[in-house]
Amino acid sequence: MSEIDDKTQAVSEKAVSSTQGQGREDGGSGGVIILFFIVGLVASLVVGWVLFPKLLYSQKKQPIDFNHTLHNTLVGNGCESCHSFREDGSYSGVPKLAQCIECHEEVQSSNPEEIRFVEQYVKKGIEVPWLVYARQPDCVFFSHAAHVKAAKMDCATCHGPIGESESMKPYQQNRITGYSRDIWGENIGGFKKNTWDRMKMDDCSECHQKKKVVVGSVQTQKEGCFVCHK
Repeated sequence: MSEIDDKTQAVSEKAVSSTQGQGREDGGSGGVIILFFIVGLVASLVVGWVLFPKLLYSQKKQPIDFNHTLHNTLVGNGCESCHSFREDGSYSGVPKLAQCIECHEEVQSSNPEEIRFVEQYVKKGIEVPWLVYARQPDCVFFSHAAHVKAAKMDCATCHGPIGESESMKPYQQNRITGYSRDIWGENIGGFKKNTWDRMKMDDCSECHQKKKVVVGSVQTQKEGCFVCHK
């Protein structure tokens, strides 16, 4: 009987040992799966938040590095010195060469950007191909007069403190849509800290709802066009 008991005990110990070994293997496999999941998640975040924007947007320099601070100091009439309204109330937008020539018919300083501007554009009568950060899609109509004149909004509300900049920031263009990155916003997730971080319909609606502007307008209500058409 003792021999049978010894064999039975040996079989039991072997079974226990096998079960424990299997448990360790399962635990090891589970750890590997979790590790791969974490690595995959981190890689996805890096690709989506860091690498994808670099591939999606191309960077371009403005033809002339315009100094807003200097011009505001010299002219002293703020944004409307160059970005004015016409007699019919429409907005002139980016200044044309004729307006710039009023001050830059000849070189006024040793600034290399002004010299290049006069030599390449003024003397040749060529309009500067400025890259417009805030240019909206063709399907969008925006009235500057309604916001600046009627609502008394400051330009910085939508465009940020650009009037205090001494140099033009790089123009980032979406390779797919062709629009400026300023429309979607710097953050790829669409998050913002300031009113000028994005120029999407949601941002317009948010401001209109807060100020209770144009009550009943399809542009400001919950079921408005912007719910689907961003």
